[in-house]
Amino acid sequence: MNKLKYKNIGMGLLLVFGLTMGSIVQVKAESGIASVYKGGRTANGEHAHPSGMTAAHKTLPFGTMVRVTHRRTGRSVVVRINDRGPFIRGRIIDLMPAAARKLGFSGLAPVKIEVIGKKKKKS
Repeated sequence: MNKLKYKNIGMGLLLVFGLTMGSIVQVKAESGIASVYKGGRTANGEHAHPSGMTAAHKTLPFGTMVRVTHRRTGRSVVVRINDRGPFIRGRIIDLMPAAARKLGFSGLAPVKIEVIGKKKKKS
């Protein structure tokens, strides 16, 4: 009986540890509508360049690298989050025109976004 009790405790700890570790390496993915925007200053203080591979997201930390995949064409592009938005229901990311062009759209498009990492700071 004691062996079974300790085995269950061990399995429980392993499960908790596994879930905790899983949440650390978990990749966040969302689906929704992407839009294109142009702008002056971004929320992190940068200047938004239409030729930049950057984007706006409501909650992801600045510097987060995100793979955006056009759900109809399968094309994908990696962008860096440097701004906040979009603030229109159903939209999950605002892309600079260059990123949208690489995906093959100029207005709105159905996309999937996946967090792939954080941009490393220059030393």
